[in-house]
Amino acid sequence: MTSCSNLIVRCAEPADCSVLFKLIEGLAEYEKLSHAITGNALALKEHLFGSRRYVEAILAESADQAIGFALFFHNYSTFLTKPGIYLEDLFVLPEYRRQGIGKALLTKVAQIAVERDCGRLEWSVLDWNESAQAFYRSMGASILDDWRICRVTEDALTQLGSVKRIHN
Repeated sequence: MTSCSNLIVRCAEPADCSVLFKLIEGLAEYEKLSHAITGNALALKEHLFGSRRYVEAILAESADQAIGFALFFHNYSTFLTKPGIYLEDLFVLPEYRRQGIGKALLTKVAQIAVERDCGRLEWSVLDWNESAQAFYRSMGASILDDWRICRVTEDALTQLGSVKRIHN
């Protein structure tokens, strides 16, 4: 384990996109999903800082090195009639884990949610990642066993999006 002193948690800037994308690749490797990476740092930069911003990111740094990140975006609760924040990714390099960095990142996203009067903060966790589940529970999160993620990608998304609508 590497010692983490002088932790800085800050909003990502355009110049951070390459290092942020390397952390995303590290997350994919940890989740055994490296084969699923099809994006790149340039697309990430456009989505973070382009004319239409789809996502936001926070970096954790120690000794001028990026060691973790959180990437999130707004969603909406019709039941609460309030915006929410969906945490897409939370990742800390393995050698820096168990030092409060994940907690600092999650706390910062929660602070943003509170500042923006969001009704909830939510995310997904892999069913095999028991250490992450324990961490999230220790932070006050509930893990919802009665909900499942639905996803349409690639050809299926194109096919669904091109279905002609039947009008009455």
